[in-house]
Amino acid sequence: MSGSLSSSKGRPLWQGRALALLGIILVAFSLRSAVASLSPVIDHISEDFPISSVVAGLIGAAPPVCFAVFGLLTPLFERRFGLERVAVAAISLIAAGLVLRSLSVDSWSLLAATTVVFAGVGSGNILMPPLVKKYFPDRLGLMMTVYSTTMAVSTFVPPLVAVPIADSAGWRVSLGLWGAFAFFALIPWVTMLLAGRTDAVAAPGALVKPSFDEKAGDDRDAGEVATGPIVTSPANPKVFGRLWRLPMAWSIALVFGASSTLAYVSFAWLPAILIDVGGVSASDAGLLLSLFGLMGMPCSLLVPVLIVRFQATRPVFFFGIACGLVGLAGLLFVPTVGLPLWVAVFGLAPMLFPLSLVLLSIRSRTPESAVALSGFAQSIGYALAAVFPLLIGVLHEATGSWQVPLLLLVGVLIAVIPAGWIAGRRRTIEEDWERRYGRW
Repeated sequence: MSGSLSSSKGRPLWQGRALALLGIILVAFSLRSAVASLSPVIDHISEDFPISSVVAGLIGAAPPVCFAVFGLLTPLFERRFGLERVAVAAISLIAAGLVLRSLSVDSWSLLAATTVVFAGVGSGNILMPPLVKKYFPDRLGLMMTVYSTTMAVSTFVPPLVAVPIADSAGWRVSLGLWGAFAFFALIPWVTMLLAGRTDAVAAPGALVKPSFDEKAGDDRDAGEVATGPIVTSPANPKVFGRLWRLPMAWSIALVFGASSTLAYVSFAWLPAILIDVGGVSASDAGLLLSLFGLMGMPCSLLVPVLIVRFQATRPVFFFGIACGLVGLAGLLFVPTVGLPLWVAVFGLAPMLFPLSLVLLSIRSRTPESAVALSGFAQSIGYALAAVFPLLIGVLHEATGSWQVPLLLLVGVLIAVIPAGWIAGRRRTIEEDWERRYGRW
């Protein structure tokens, strides 16, 4: 795949589909900025009305819950109304929720607005990759890289600027600002719908990459693999039912759950933890959360290459676990010494997320089984991830410190080690079944 925006293998990215390109980039930015922009200004919000640890935990649990629920509902809406119309509805929810969040008058209205935001984000997570495939089938690898890189940028930019804006203009402006980006993301898609330009595809003869087949040696590039399989239809019930009996399926689900747990606990609680145990200001805590998010960018680009091309699943997994444990140990025992270092090292632990997404692709032989494995792993993984932000808040409120919550995260990392070892076996779920029960 060429790294340029045009090549001899297909038409330029912008030819006849510039609006789709702009729309995908703007939506990708909104999907993550909606998650990363709230926790850095929680202290500012608390000056206007109290936010208990339980409510803060519920806000932290909202993303995985909404992602799980709307991940199941969105394909049903898409089949009835079409990709673009449902995408417009999802982006509208994000924009409206972000504006409502900036107008919150108490902790429960803040929670309600946040739920609206993540209902839209949950749908957008499902819709954007199929939209990429619809409008850019000849540039899948490049566009998936653009999409995932934009999401990585939007993970570390909001914490970087949220507190300075809140200091100068107030937390309502700081939160509402991200609603403007979501509103602008609506414009390309609404324009395409009104103009009837929703049938854009690649030029005749353009190269469309086949799906990944590990046994056939297909060497799909990192940008495409990093997105994981796209669930646009319900999984085959027969295939899905078999997964409950397979250690490989469970191991991937647990790795996915651990990676999601680290991410959503960090976005919900890391600034508060750094303020309390590290003695930093709210502004510095926001910068450190930005550093945490920034560490995910090289991981999202390198991890798929290491796994697909070099079969380095276990080395990547154990390196991520080690980074998580070292970072947590630093926060537990010497938080005031080298705090940025501990945050940066801990920020490498979420490399388990791109790792788990790649495994969803390469641990299945067919698209049908990939869809089933993706649904299975995401259902279990998001269910686990929804529990821990709330549990962390309850433990903090009960103990009055962050020691027990941080030890809980240490326990999560240690507990998932056997699952990572099993997921590192070079076999598909079909092979796992055949070894145990005979023909798939």
